[in-house]
Amino acid sequence: MIGHFIPINPPELGSPRGFSHGLLAPEGWRVLFVAGQNAADANGHIADHAFVAQFATCIEKTLAVVRAAGGGPEHIARMTVYVTDMDAYLESRKGLREIWQQRMGHHYPAMALVGITRLVDAGAMVEIEATAVLPAEA
Repeated sequence: MIGHFIPINPPELGSPRGFSHGLLAPEGWRVLFVAGQNAADANGHIADHAFVAQFATCIEKTLAVVRAAGGGPEHIARMTVYVTDMDAYLESRKGLREIWQQRMGHHYPAMALVGITRLVDAGAMVEIEATAVLPAEA
């Protein structure tokens, strides 16, 4: 078990590092779909153009939605991270790992990293969308 989830990591796919191939939710739980969150403020402005800072803001905004529904980081089952600069992502891995551990601990949902050409808000380099599975009583 990983938190509330049952990890699904078939041996033929190799051992995942920093993610799970799949997480199976317990029966009777609720599903929360979190829209893509980037580093823009409520007015659509990006204040910080540093890659790691934008990633931190995206994680915080994603967690704000999950917390508002009664969950926490451990309830996130799937996450997709969109980046406009894959080199910046690769160069920032140490800082990203620190942000991850501060916000998510050692919880690693099923994840995808997708390189894209741009995001809607000018200056946005990172966007995160997620699916959380919450206990029925939350």
